[in-house]
Amino acid sequence: MGAQQVRERFTELYGAAPEGVWAAPGRVNLIGEHTDYNDGFVMPFALPHQVTAAVSRRTDGVLRLHSADVEGEVVELVLDGLAPGTDDDWTAYPAGVVWALREAGHPVTGADVHLASTVPTGAGLSSSAALEVVIALALDDLFGLDLPRWKLARLCQRAENVYVGAPTGIMDQTASACCEEGHALFLDTRDLSQRQIPFDLAAEGLRLLVVDTRVKHAHSGGEYGKRRAGCEKGAALLGVDALRDVAYDGLDAALEQLGSAEDAAEVRRLVRHIVTENRRVERVVELLTSGDVRAIGPVLTEGHASLRDDFRISCPELDLAVDTALAAGALGARMTGGGFGGSAIALAEASAVDTLTKAVEEAFAAAGHTAPRVFEAVPSPGARRLG
Repeated sequence: MGAQQVRERFTELYGAAPEGVWAAPGRVNLIGEHTDYNDGFVMPFALPHQVTAAVSRRTDGVLRLHSADVEGEVVELVLDGLAPGTDDDWTAYPAGVVWALREAGHPVTGADVHLASTVPTGAGLSSSAALEVVIALALDDLFGLDLPRWKLARLCQRAENVYVGAPTGIMDQTASACCEEGHALFLDTRDLSQRQIPFDLAAEGLRLLVVDTRVKHAHSGGEYGKRRAGCEKGAALLGVDALRDVAYDGLDAALEQLGSAEDAAEVRRLVRHIVTENRRVERVVELLTSGDVRAIGPVLTEGHASLRDDFRISCPELDLAVDTALAAGALGARMTGGGFGGSAIALAEASAVDTLTKAVEEAFAAAGHTAPRVFEAVPSPGARRLG
């Protein structure tokens, strides 16, 4: 649904044209998985898939929400009644952003909102962050808050962590808010410093494919939280603020410090993944900066092995997508996102796209899996006002 359609539907719902229309994209994380809540490095880029929102201000303390993608009427919420844990529906994400803005002292007095999304849900492509960011950006504009993008991302993360109850890091919201077209975002999640790294695959005769396995996951479920708690335990045992502080060349000593007892095995695996993954992000930055784009392929594949074997968040469908893509000629492939389903990515020569796509589709059919959705990921603009 385009901006004009969203505008027209808003007018039908609320009886007047919206004050504006905004968009915020989903994202693909090129490399740097589960490092964000460990103060580490990540490297996402924005997708052309986005959440679009038509919004107008209210002054009566009421938030009215409607989505083209969810069956049902307009949902009406009273701002003074917003509180963490009171909503387990899709409305928790936009309501959580309003709650976070108001809790931070920003004078948001209500809004009418109509939403439409092309970001696949449950695919590990940050549909929830896109929803949060588009609301935050619209309200920032309408209420003249003049907040920097990084601060909007922080408030959106707080909405998801506290209001929704999903223990996610800062990457997804920052990617949606801050990415630039034709670039990947090298983000240090400790201080939120950013570098836009040129990532023009078409100019190199390359493509990056996303394989949405259609296996759904929920970050607010227990497994994601267990991994985060395990990382925090590892940092505490090593006497550091976060696993970011364990140097790559000091990894062996850190693992030895954790000991070899059976109850330490899981923490050792988690620590090893985070430390090596931070180094993989740095390697990809170095390779892209030097123009050696094809050489990032093996680094992506290394990342998948680490997520599969050390972090243990892959699944049969993700492994099949990665293994099949590599066998069909991909330069590199890995799962992307929080894990336990979602999507994989594959870097390939442009000439190999059709062959690779067919191989993945046939492999899923042979295994009896739901047919995957395969599409090209093009580095796209971050959140913006459309009109």
